[in-house]
Order: sequence, then structure tokens, then C-alpha cells
Amino acid sequence: MMTHIGYFPGCSLVGSGIEFDLSIRALSKLAGVTLVEVDDWNCCGACAAHNLNYDLAMALPYRSLALAEQQGLEEVLAPCAACFNRLKGTAIRLARNKALGEKMETITERPYTGKVRIVSITEYINRLVDDNLKDKLVHPLSGMKVAAYYGCLLNRGEDIVKNDNVERPAAMEPPLRAAGTEPVAWNYSTECCGCGFSMSMTGAVVDLCQDILVDAKASGAEVVVTGCPMCHSNLDMRQKKMKDAGLGAGGMPVVYISELVALAAGLAPRAVGLDRHFIDAMGIAERSR
Repeated sequence: MMTHIGYFPGCSLVGSGIEFDLSIRALSKLAGVTLVEVDDWNCCGACAAHNLNYDLAMALPYRSLALAEQQGLEEVLAPCAACFNRLKGTAIRLARNKALGEKMETITERPYTGKVRIVSITEYINRLVDDNLKDKLVHPLSGMKVAAYYGCLLNRGEDIVKNDNVERPAAMEPPLRAAGTEPVAWNYSTECCGCGFSMSMTGAVVDLCQDILVDAKASGAEVVVTGCPMCHSNLDMRQKKMKDAGLGAGGMPVVYISELVALAAGLAPRAVGLDRHFIDAMGIAERSR
């Protein structure tokens, strides 16, 4: 049974994705798992750094990996899909390329020997449900139809994701079913939401998110579930623009997988951030019993 794990909240979970952080912390506490935050962590570079400078894109996650190793953390949960992808991808590249590690050590002035394992939100939630929460999901969201949305970064990258199909991922389904929901079959579970173009190319993001939400709705979903703060922000926040443009997918709640599992465990909706969404999600809590 898991008792503690390192924690890399990343920029989104202390900013636009606070409800993600709230629900993870509340659920972990209920499960008896201590989250040990990486001391002095820094931005992973997300979707921007690797488009600008390769050394910067490596040095940012390298530094946090080195700090975690120095802190004695063997495993680190990186809930944000972008943080997970950048940290795990960097760890893989370092393991393959000794010269890269030496260069990053020179740039950051910190050694790293490769001892830290990065854990995604889907792996973490599955482990919590299997090992720590078996008897605590006593308020299932019975029969609620959900669209599990993985997006681009949670399930792609060579050797980054293990034991799941990168084209048709299913890692969210076991905990969603354990929470009483019914994942629907749909076509847009791995389509891009527009990611970091939310501000610079808003129109394109609205179009992409519209297609995703329309397909989720057509597939019978009542809620879209994600593990990516950027996906959540685009899908949740941009629905007003869709409505203003006369598009027809408005009113679809978009929540984090940790929120749904927390509700099934009987945690209070506001304690896990359910009241913080642009599209009202509080009605979801009424489905738990």
C-alpha cells in the first residue's frame, strides 16, 4: 500500500488548475498518502520551451529531477499532463545520452544520476483506487456517462507511457468505473484541444474544442473528464465563446478525474474544487449516493 510519494504540482496546479491540486491533495489525504512536494521546483517548460531552445527545454525539467533526487524521492507524481510529459521525456533522454546529462549538470550546476521515477495522474489514481481506496468509494456516481479525454500529452511519446495503447488509451477507465461512472466510446479522446494557442489563436482553439465537445455529447457523455490543466482550461473556459458564436456544444461540464473519484469517496464538492469551473459542475455531486 502506498504511503507517500513525491509531488511536482507545476505552474497550473498553483494557478489556473487549483481544483486539480485541491482534489489530488484531498483524495491523497483520505487514502493515507503523504504528498512530499519537491523543494524549490521550477516550471517544466511546458509547451513553449522546446519550441524556443533545446537546452532550455532540457535544463528546466532536469533541475527539478535533480532536486527531487537530492531530496531522496524515488517516485514523483506530476499530475499535469505537460509536466509529466516533459519530466518523464527528459528522464528518458538522459538515460539514453550520457553527454546530455553532463551538459545539463554543467548548465544547472546540479548532478542527477537518474534515480527518480515520474508518475502520471492516471497511474497514480489507478494505484490509489487499487491499493488504498478499495473500501472508500461508497458514494458512486451511479450510471453517469463520461467521456475520458486524454489529449496529446498524457498518453504520447516514445517510451513515456507504458501498458496503454497510445492511439486508444484506456488508463482512466478502471478508476472511472470504480467511481460508478460509465465511460462512453467516442472518437476524440486523443484529439488536440489547441494547447498553448489558447491566447494567440483563440479561434482555432474554439473550433478544435467545439469538435471535441460535440462528439462527446453525441456519444452520450454528460461530463468530459481529463487529467490535463491546459485541456481543461480550453474545454471549460472556451464554451462561452462557442455559445456566443452560435455553436452547439455549450453547457458540458469538464472536470478532472481526481474530482470524480473524490466525489465517489464522499468528499465535499467544494473541498475538491468542483465549484471553481466556468461551466457549472456542482450538479455532478447530486449523482453520488
